[in-house]
Amino acid sequence: MCGILAVLGCTDDSQAKRVRVLELSRRQFFFSLLRHRGPDWSGIYQHEDNYLAHERLAIVDPDSGDQPLFNEDKTIVVTVNGEIYNHEELRKDLKNHKFRTGSDCDVISHLYEEHGENFVDMLDGVFSFVLLDTKHNSFMVARDAIGVTSLYIGWGLDGSVWISSEMKGLHEDCEHFEVFPPGHLYSSKSGRFKQWYNPPWYNESVPSTPYEPLAVRRAFEDAVTKRLMSDVPFGVLLSGGLDSSLVVSITARHLAGTKAAKRWGSQLHSFCVGLEGSPDVKAGKEVADYLGTVHHEFHFTVQDGIDAIEDVIYHVETYDVTTIRASTPMFLMSRKIKSLGVKMVLSGEGSDEIFGGYLYFHKAPNKQEFHQETCRKIKALHKYDCLRANKATSAFGLEVRIPFLDKEFINTVMSLDPESKMIKPEEGRIEKWVLRRAFDDEERPYLPKHILYRQKEQFSDGVGYSWIDGLKAHAAENVNDKMMSNAAHIFPHNTPLTKEAYYYRMIFERFFPQNSARLTVPGGATVACSTAKAVEWDANWSNNMDPSGRAAIGVHLSDYDGNSKVAVSSPSPKTVEDTPMMMGQGVVIQT
Repeated sequence: MCGILAVLGCTDDSQAKRVRVLELSRRQFFFSLLRHRGPDWSGIYQHEDNYLAHERLAIVDPDSGDQPLFNEDKTIVVTVNGEIYNHEELRKDLKNHKFRTGSDCDVISHLYEEHGENFVDMLDGVFSFVLLDTKHNSFMVARDAIGVTSLYIGWGLDGSVWISSEMKGLHEDCEHFEVFPPGHLYSSKSGRFKQWYNPPWYNESVPSTPYEPLAVRRAFEDAVTKRLMSDVPFGVLLSGGLDSSLVVSITARHLAGTKAAKRWGSQLHSFCVGLEGSPDVKAGKEVADYLGTVHHEFHFTVQDGIDAIEDVIYHVETYDVTTIRASTPMFLMSRKIKSLGVKMVLSGEGSDEIFGGYLYFHKAPNKQEFHQETCRKIKALHKYDCLRANKATSAFGLEVRIPFLDKEFINTVMSLDPESKMIKPEEGRIEKWVLRRAFDDEERPYLPKHILYRQKEQFSDGVGYSWIDGLKAHAAENVNDKMMSNAAHIFPHNTPLTKEAYYYRMIFERFFPQNSARLTVPGGATVACSTAKAVEWDANWSNNMDPSGRAAIGVHLSDYDGNSKVAVSSPSPKTVEDTPMMMGQGVVIQT
């Protein structure tokens, strides 16, 4: 991912202000003397009282795609972080326009010329951009549908509007700042936000489309293959769980026919991160052996992770417990990946939200509650998994792409009658049944059966159960009972309820002391990553409020109760066509 910073409508247009903007851009994108989000190029543009800065991570057209980008007469200026997967199709519809670069983002200024501000929904991809129209002295800002790219907006006392990929680029200079909402645009003409992404599922009404396994399979394969667009070496995160394993399997099948394979070859190398002997490390090696990849394992110790916590909180910009737990191994892994010359990875986030894959979904009382919870989870992804995936990787100049959050794929899955997604162990239907069945093919298997039907394991659990236990023990050594007794007075907003949460909050407040900063982080009751509403599904959960999947007592095979449970197995049809209609992380690099 690249990084953007814009100061719009600033009353100070002096050279000193330009220097300040450049300083903030560098501060936002420097870590240990590395421009972490965009190490390949820096650009700054000034027009009167507007400043646009960009730090580039070059993935498509690395030779000529430096930013800012312009239209033909340079009256429209764009700085953008993201990828537009349908840019070649869009170029064909813009025959009367002359493009300056081969960058996938070069279509944005020309689409604005043709359609004004009403073009954002035409973009198939993930993005955050600022567009300056110098002819009409106006600007617009937009963020992708789900919030895969990170973006913040702030306001200065002088009336200026600030836009930044990371909070650290604006938190010292704005009187107020907040998360830029996904699926929205902001226009200087109205001074307001406008929701451009409003699919049928957004209102949370229960859909009724029958489950068709092949439709799910085709939609996801399309989502993966479009993300193989790259002019640099790339990879796929592999934890050995269902989601990342499917991404690897599909990539392996389709890579040979891509432009990237012709340039870089189609040999895959797989990488996995975890504590020694962790569930993900074991499963990752098995998947890699099955798919024929050259496998490498990255091991870290609990102390390695603890030593990185402060850097993780600084980069990921949160004090949310589950996000920090999962971000730390991903942060450590990203550094290893980048050292191998890899600049982009595909990842498996988002599947559990759209399919209801978290273990607490076992307790959903009916299909309406099930569906509405998936809607709530998708809408909140930009505060959790998208935030983690984007910032933990970009800390080392690594870009992440998430096929499960493809707009068309989400529409396909979220239009299904949620009865088909419901978890019914007595019928052999486990979590994410519809996804597992869609890729259960006897004739040409995508994965081994026991991997295809492996129980959900959250990333922070899968890297090794002692990781979370070690974090809790470390926090207990640094936060005493007296501190906890006064927590509500010290942190009245999102008061930490555990010593681990208190420990993270202290670090966060040291880096980001403003009230606006603490308001960007979500709060509320949760169990096994549920929303506060879903906690009501089981009265026992209120006694064990922890985001770990092991808090799903009575469901997880190694839950906190220590109960021994038998994994649910299910008979598999010979091919996907035999499926009843209402049934149902690491890295692979290309070198």
